[in-house]
Amino acid sequence: MKSTQTTFIQHTVRIILGIFMVAAAIGHFTFQRAEFQAQVPNWVPLSKDAVVLLSGIAEISLGLAMLFWRKQRINVGIALAIFYVLIFPGNIAQYLNKTDAFGLNKDSARLMRLFFQPVLIFLALWCTGALKFLFQKRT
Repeated sequence: MKSTQTTFIQHTVRIILGIFMVAAAIGHFTFQRAEFQAQVPNWVPLSKDAVVLLSGIAEISLGLAMLFWRKQRINVGIALAIFYVLIFPGNIAQYLNKTDAFGLNKDSARLMRLFFQPVLIFLALWCTGALKFLFQKRT
């Protein structure tokens, strides 16, 4: 896969997203574990703790890849965007079930979070150059 040039701002956002993902992963394994478990929808066929641990592994992997795997930046951006899509049902479940977690203890706050997920998806694609790659004309 070809690489595309990214700007300083894109590079900065990529680093911030990478750090955010590593920090979230640490929370999965430690002090925020119960809050992450509260977000796992009841219909998921695995234990809530297993889902939290597995998603924590995915988050730390994606976060470190965002920070250090420069040659695969586009692929990592696409993978992170897909990850954000896959965890979106947890955010929806938190809203629908009125679950208090991460300081989101009002319906309005939980609803607002739903609108932030597409922003994360866009940022993952944009800051890695994946958005440009996906929409450029192939010759």
